[in-house]
Amino acid sequence: MLDLIARETARILTEKGETIAVPLTADTAFLDGPLPFDSLDLATLIVALEGVTGKDPFRQGFRQFNTAGELAALYAAA
Repeated sequence: MLDLIARETARILTEKGETIAVPLTADTAFLDGPLPFDSLDLATLIVALEGVTGKDPFRQGFRQFNTAGELAALYAAA
């Protein structure tokens, strides 16, 4: 799942004309971290992940996460 998140994150950033300066790891924060990611990018990522995986860990409401690893864990549990 982490590989999928990394791939989709890179795609979103590429479409914005941005690049990932550091490799995405489980500890990489999406907002206020090393990525040029904003809340709209994060929402786009969630929609893309749902489209690829068919899973929606937010169906019951928002669940807190800050890092790529925490997001991957939400999808693993869904």
